Amino acid sequence: MKKVTSALLLAVLFLCSISYAQKESKSLLIYVGAASKPPTEEIVAQFQKETGIKVEAIFGGSGYIMSQMKLVGKGDIYFPGSSDYMEIAKREKLVFPETEKKVVYLVNAINVQKGNPKNIQSLKDLCKPRLKVAIANPEGVCVGSYAVEIIEKNLSKEEKEQFRKNLSNYTESCDKTASAIALKTVDAVIGWEVFQYWNPDLIETIPLKKEEIVRIGYIPIAIATYTKDKKTAQKFIDYVNGPKGKAIFKKYSYFANPAEAEKYIGAKKPIGGEYVVPASWMNK
Repeated sequence: MKKVTSALLLAVLFLCSISYAQKESKSLLIYVGAASKPPTEEIVAQFQKETGIKVEAIFGGSGYIMSQMKLVGKGDIYFPGSSDYMEIAKREKLVFPETEKKVVYLVNAINVQKGNPKNIQSLKDLCKPRLKVAIANPEGVCVGSYAVEIIEKNLSKEEKEQFRKNLSNYTESCDKTASAIALKTVDAVIGWEVFQYWNPDLIETIPLKKEEIVRIGYIPIAIATYTKDKKTAQKFIDYVNGPKGKAIFKKYSYFANPAEAEKYIGAKKPIGGEYVVPASWMNK
């Protein structure tokens, strides 16, 4: 009887060890637009610690990481920085549309060096001679296309020409756009209001006028059609969109809903949508 009991106990322990190993072996590959990089890095670390599920996160411009996902033909989650690229992903059947969730909301702003040494107070100030400005590459980075949309809507032909003269470079992602200010390689960028909370000692935000803001952005997330583990991918999405994920985004002052974004702007604006960047902006 003792031998049977011992054998049964060993069998149970063996099965438990297999189950634990399987749990440990679970992993996710996620493609993340850099508009959410600081909070997403924290969420990934916390999720891994709590679940034992390994998460490999690839950050970059939303269009570039989408192209990368298509090229390699694998991935579990697409987490771009705006609705524009999620709409493309849905049209190209790269994600399961029914799994899409809106995580947080974003508002455009002018970001300058701490203390605002060039005394930049408005969008038109970015057209002053001898200023160095940057925007993200509108061909593959969501904040870049938003910047172009704002410029096209609000500046005259002459002002746009001067802005282009001041444009020192296109950056490759949201985090590199914020870094251009933090590293003082430019005087100003048209970025997101949250950039200052990524690096409050080096970045300051100058709000745009409410009539200059075209639309409110949001960060969506969805399961990629390449996934082989839809259940685990959904578990990560639930975590991001749950209380723990939301708390981390709140720490970085992302807007939890459209009402918070509208309060900051002082006006109602369209939510999400798409913008087709004019060909003239595709190459600096």
